[in-house]
Amino acid sequence: MKIKDILIHCCCAHCAAYTIKYWQEQGYNVTAFWYNPNIHPYMEHQNRLEAMKTLSENMGFNLIVVEGYDFVEYFRRVVGHEAERCGLCFDIRLSKTAETAVELGIDNFTSTLLISHQQKHELLKEIGEKLSQTTGADFLYADLRKRYSDSRCITKPMDLYRQQYCGCVYSEWERYNDKTIEQSSE
Repeated sequence: MKIKDILIHCCCAHCAAYTIKYWQEQGYNVTAFWYNPNIHPYMEHQNRLEAMKTLSENMGFNLIVVEGYDFVEYFRRVVGHEAERCGLCFDIRLSKTAETAVELGIDNFTSTLLISHQQKHELLKEIGEKLSQTTGADFLYADLRKRYSDSRCITKPMDLYRQQYCGCVYSEWERYNDKTIEQSSE
C-alpha cells in the first residue's frame, strides 16, 4: 500500500496543531508548509513563524519554510480590491502550496485555515478545487471548525505565541477599530 502524503499550508501554530493531528490520523504522511506574505507587520509574521517552528519540533512533523517575506506580491494583488482580499489571499497562499506539492511529488494539499470559524470555507474550497484542476494535486477539504478548541488544548501547554487577528493589515485594523472596509469607504 502506497503511503499517502499531504502538504498542509499553515497559517499559525494554533490552527496547525489539531489539523496536522487530524490528517495523520487519516493515514497521511504530513509535511507542513509556511508561506504567508499576508501577515503584517513583519514582526507578527516572525512571531507566528517561530511558534510554527516550535510546534514542529514538539509534534515531530516536517516543516518547509519559504524563505523571505513576499509582502509586495500580496499588496500588488490586494490593494484596490479590498472587498475581495480574502479570496485573493487564499489564492496566493494555496497556489504556492499546490505548486510546491507538485514540485515535491506530493499528491495532496490542504490548509489549516479550515479549522478557523473566521475563514470563508466555501471560498477556500472553491479556490482549492480550482487549483486541483490546474496543478494536478488534489485539494483535500475537511471542515475542522468544531475541533478548534482541541487545537488550542494541544498548544496551550506549549505557551506559544498567539495572534490576535487573522494576519493582514486590514484584519488587524478591523480587529482593533471594530470597523469593516466597507464602512470606512462610506
